[in-house]
Amino acid sequence: MALKAIAEELILRIVVERALRRNWDRLFFYALRLSGSRDAAADLLQSCAMKALAASPPEEDERVRPWLFTILRNLWIDEHRRGQASVLAAAEVEAPEGGHWRHHDRLIAEITVRQAFERLDPSHRDILELIDLAGFRYGEAAEILGIPQGTVMSRISRARIALLEAIEGGNLRVLPARRRQAGG
Repeated sequence: MALKAIAEELILRIVVERALRRNWDRLFFYALRLSGSRDAAADLLQSCAMKALAASPPEEDERVRPWLFTILRNLWIDEHRRGQASVLAAAEVEAPEGGHWRHHDRLIAEITVRQAFERLDPSHRDILELIDLAGFRYGEAAEILGIPQGTVMSRISRARIALLEAIEGGNLRVLPARRRQAGG
């Protein structure tokens, strides 16, 4: 009997290890967005892996991935509540050689979206992270967040609108044109 229990535990551990390997990058990206720091994200992901390996995963294979993201999110919430979560770090942009800034449209767009994203309500950021960035289906996101699927659907709609409004209304302001001085 003991041998059978050991074998079952070993199989469950293998299932979790495979799920962690397949989802490692996405879990890290999600942890990075939650924590705002690469170091904090790495710590959070390590804690998630340890907790997942010590627990029993869901029996259905399709539920293992949302289960991992739920563990990660719950760990972050616990850390955040204890005041240990990091402050969101600003995106670092290095100047190219020669010290001159190059204003590429892609770079400007990325900075604009990141700044707008960080101004969103946390519930909007959370739902956009899960559905638009991590690629979860509405049902999976509902399971991770512990809310009904209908709430996820309405929240993602409102979150996308809020992001667009934040991008459009950003901090950019048109500078008034300089008037030419007469007689110069």
